[in-house]
Amino acid sequence: MSMHDLLETIRTFDGVLEVAPSAGGPYPEISWGDHYFYYAPDGVIPHRVQPYATVVTKDYPDDTASQLQGPDRWRVNIHIGRDRARRLLGDGGDWDFAATDTLLPHPLYGRQGWIAVVTPGQRTTAAVVELLDAAHREAKHRWDRR
Repeated sequence: MSMHDLLETIRTFDGVLEVAPSAGGPYPEISWGDHYFYYAPDGVIPHRVQPYATVVTKDYPDDTASQLQGPDRWRVNIHIGRDRARRLLGDGGDWDFAATDTLLPHPLYGRQGWIAVVTPGQRTTAAVVELLDAAHREAKHRWDRR
């Protein structure tokens, strides 16, 4: 799945708000080209709420394990919750965070229930879309409770 195709899929979710920093906007240059997804049917970024998914296109100073500096490398990150992450990935392991098309704990936020996939492909596309849909529904549920 291309990054474009994945972004288009996420954009079809009801009530999704995409923040895509670019040059000239209010966000720091390091975030330009990345995408952050919230459930926000009113079109306003929710206060004190993290996105439920992100798509990053480069390494960050404290997040280099995925080696995103190479050509055609990008990473989707999805908050699925600690319990679901543990059921899906197990309780630890020796992870190769640079592996492509592989469900992994997020290199920094895995303990908080985030998973990551570097350049999803044939093995992971269906699971990524399913997990994104579930994360979106959970974000909607939290929104509705407020």
